Amino acid sequence: MLTLDPLSLSIPERYSLLVSSVVPRPIALVSTCNSNGELNLAPFSYFNVVCTEPPTILFCPNVKGDEGTKKDTLLNIEETGEFVVNLVNEAITPQMNQTAGDYPRGINEFEKSGLTPLASAMVKPPRVKESPIHFECKTQQIIQVGNGQRGSGFVVLGTIVRFHFDEAVYQDGHILIEQFKPVARLGSDAYCPVREVFKLPRPNV
Repeated sequence: MLTLDPLSLSIPERYSLLVSSVVPRPIALVSTCNSNGELNLAPFSYFNVVCTEPPTILFCPNVKGDEGTKKDTLLNIEETGEFVVNLVNEAITPQMNQTAGDYPRGINEFEKSGLTPLASAMVKPPRVKESPIHFECKTQQIIQVGNGQRGSGFVVLGTIVRFHFDEAVYQDGHILIEQFKPVARLGSDAYCPVREVFKLPRPNV
């Protein structure tokens, strides 16, 4: 068993080991807008569920490279307090990847990717029409982790105020994985589809 002290590793080395070990990770394609209504769309695989009362999710935007600056998604959320998480499936994976480019602030990734903005019900940022599942969110809390320099980041907690499900993936309060066809993030440039599922009931203790 190889044992490593994280402090003995460079930040890129830590990043590589973490994102290659903590897999697969679901992908949140987060749509936001600034106070002027300019749109932004970006993917985040540091993303998960927090709790169900209130229905809360989190995603974690890291600071940008060596600059130590905040990503456009975070800046927009700080301005407006709203965002939409659009879930990623196989059909929109190429477009999702296109939104991951390091575009200058003010560039509309909807236009760059060819994805379609769809009006939300409760928040100003639009949904992604091509995504089968959307969570409209109000910001609950933003937590800074680290010193704001390279490798540090933020935890964005959002309360879901509206669920949207494509009828093809929803049935009787459950999501049909075989219809949803989610895609998850691995390390480096690797992704994986969810095509094989097994069930394992919890022990009845």
